Amino acid sequence: MGVDFGDSIPREKIQLEDISNWKLAVDGYNTLYQFLAIIRGVDGGHLKDSQGRVTSHISGLFYRNINLLELGMKLVYVFDGKPPELKMEEIRRRSEQRREAKDQYLRALQAGDMAQARKFAEASTSLRRDMVADAKELLDAMGIPWVDAPSEGEAQASVMAAEGTVNAVASQDHDSLVFGAPVLVRNVTISGKRRLPSKGIVINVVPERITLSSVLTSTGLTREQLVDFAILLGTDFNPDGFEGVGPATALKYLKKYGRLEEIKELRDELQTVDFKAIRDLYSNAPSIKAVHPEWKPMDRQRLISLLVTEHSFSRERVEAAIARVQSTKAAETETLEKWFG
Repeated sequence: MGVDFGDSIPREKIQLEDISNWKLAVDGYNTLYQFLAIIRGVDGGHLKDSQGRVTSHISGLFYRNINLLELGMKLVYVFDGKPPELKMEEIRRRSEQRREAKDQYLRALQAGDMAQARKFAEASTSLRRDMVADAKELLDAMGIPWVDAPSEGEAQASVMAAEGTVNAVASQDHDSLVFGAPVLVRNVTISGKRRLPSKGIVINVVPERITLSSVLTSTGLTREQLVDFAILLGTDFNPDGFEGVGPATALKYLKKYGRLEEIKELRDELQTVDFKAIRDLYSNAPSIKAVHPEWKPMDRQRLISLLVTEHSFSRERVEAAIARVQSTKAAETETLEKWFG
């Protein structure tokens, strides 16, 4: 789940139109997990094509990208590479949680409790290699570049933002801020109305913009202390954080002592956490590579072949979606020609 700063940091609610024409490094795995978790049937099952293959991730990726491309955004998806050794325990724990959720999902189905089935289905979401391959094939057909990071995808995306390759990182997690991204935008890929079947309500998910500078100013922390703040609250590399330490207590400790190792109240717990290695990972981002994204026009025929022929999507809906982006591009070209032709 990554670092969760909650309400301890300032965030600005925005409209997607506020970041139209931005270049965004999108957290690929994070986004696909969202679509697989959210886009499901009444019983919690995934959407599938005529051959029984899961298409929830493809559907979400295609239609959400259409919306963003229509706003003139330039997206580059970044996928995780080999996880750091520090993350392996968290990966094992997540796998066990998904297995338990799947068992609970099957029990809920047998009991006919669709609300519980949907809740546990979302919690059991897993992302397979073939699904990632599906996503990359779709991105290619849409003309959207993607990057396989050598290690942590958010570290790669954060460096891209810091270097100016993109304007911001798009992710649900706050880790990119800890990795040094100047700007994080959240809820870009899931903004709008969302039903919560387990609670029987519909909520409105609004995009947010968070800047590293505002976080440091509001908390009074340095970039180095922000890393320690994240470690105190819990990261993918020490998911349990420190017992009894929430945002207010973490800030109090850092204001008083300056650094993790100076916090007397946590002396014993600090002996059980390799906080120096975690700090180094965030402060000196793990292996990344130089990226020069190239955005291309949509390949209409390839999209129709992939979505309609291969995965049983509605031809009418797919063609209408493609036309929306192409008409936007045509209008932009016409405007430019009027000014510079």
